[in-house]
Amino acid sequence: MLEPQEVVDTYFLEARYMALELAAWFDRYDSAVQRSGVPAPDDKKLRVLRQALQQLASPEFGSERTEMLLELFAAT
Repeated sequence: MLEPQEVVDTYFLEARYMALELAAWFDRYDSAVQRSGVPAPDDKKLRVLRQALQQLASPEFGSERTEMLLELFAAT
């Protein structure tokens, strides 16, 4: 079992990559909205993704984050 600092050191680059991918996804969406002038008609998926990101950053979920996300995405 890894120590907390070992988890950070081992998985930081992977987590950074995933965060950058999400940022790029939101940038592509925002660019598409600017080009078309309107947001997607069904923005439930977008709302769920934003909610997931907020909950991921919240310390209140502790080690339950994976389960929380699975439940959140299952409802989409």
